[in-house]
Amino acid sequence: MVNAAPGQPVTNGEPVAVTQPSRLRRSDGEPIRVLVVDDEQTLAELISMALRYEDWEVRSAGDGGAAIRVAREFRPDVVVLDVMLPDIDGLEVLRRMRADTPRIPVLFLTAKDAVEDRIAGLTAGGDDYVTKPFSLEEVVLRLRGLLRRAHITEETDSAQIVVGDLTLNEDSREVRRAGQLVSLTATEFELLRFLMRNPKRVLSKMQILDRVWNYDFGGQANIVELYISYLRKKIDAGRPPMIHTMRGAGYVLKPGADQGS
Repeated sequence: MVNAAPGQPVTNGEPVAVTQPSRLRRSDGEPIRVLVVDDEQTLAELISMALRYEDWEVRSAGDGGAAIRVAREFRPDVVVLDVMLPDIDGLEVLRRMRADTPRIPVLFLTAKDAVEDRIAGLTAGGDDYVTKPFSLEEVVLRLRGLLRRAHITEETDSAQIVVGDLTLNEDSREVRRAGQLVSLTATEFELLRFLMRNPKRVLSKMQILDRVWNYDFGGQANIVELYISYLRKKIDAGRPPMIHTMRGAGYVLKPGADQGS
């Protein structure tokens, strides 16, 4: 039997993972609605996955015409908009969207890095931009900033994730195991956060790469093995292991001392 951390719920003798992440929601309590517009389907799917991970409601469109139609039906709170689209460019899409919803915040995606292109996007009314390639984490952070500035959201009070005797605070970025402070690098923190937000769920190397590293990360999946080993040395060393390898499937984080790694 595994001992529960103070205040940790227990079911059938085993601590239950409690997740209390910091979340943005609409002021009416409903999920944030985001429209993702990009003709690169893989990229649009990765961005959408990262936003659903924030518990936001996401729709996507692959060209400007579809984006305008979806925006009228879906009424998004914020838009992620590629500048280069196959039919109508993103600046014109923004102009038409703003005709219907004048204050809708927009984050531009652009493969161009020339200063004049950035100025053109912002002059046209874009609120912010990121230049490809970018990290999914950066997109999420930029969107959270836009939503706060637009006063669309409310944020939950708690930013703590708890799994067994392991706690992670998303605001202070503080991690503790059995009350003892654990020092992590930025990448180790993001990897642990992903594992802790999905307790007892087997996550493949590709899922981890997509979420923790850049969408266009060009390295090998063994980078995941390397960082899992780093985490184990800091989280599991001298303690009942929480990070387990599921051979041929991926990795899982769960409380408990009775299962091998």
